[in-house]
Amino acid sequence: QVQLVESGGGLVQAGGSLRLSCAVSGSIFSINFMGWYRQAPGRQRELVAAISSGGSRTNYADSVKGRFTISRDNAKNTVYLQMNSLKPEDTAVYYCNHIIATMRYNWGQGTQVTVSS
Repeated sequence: QVQLVESGGGLVQAGGSLRLSCAVSGSIFSINFMGWYRQAPGRQRELVAAISSGGSRTNYADSVKGRFTISRDNAKNTVYLQMNSLKPEDTAVYYCNHIIATMRYNWGQGTQVTVSS
């Protein structure tokens, strides 16, 4: 049973920074392409950042490019999302999961990020 546990969210002012963590247990983490998703109220969940199994390749949604950085530590089975220059429109619940839909695990509880203007 794979478990995803996200943490690190909080309330921050616009322009501030947060670092999210996602601990993955119960899978061969090092072979997984992982991503960070977010879901704002009334909106669909969207993929904002993705990282390859070894960490050498990353990809970002246009809305976060240049502000967010995804990374991973395979020794710790953890993926991170460094978020800088946060904007009110970044407010959402953030989740991590596999980036391939047919290989996704049960979603974790997510971590709330709230950016005040």
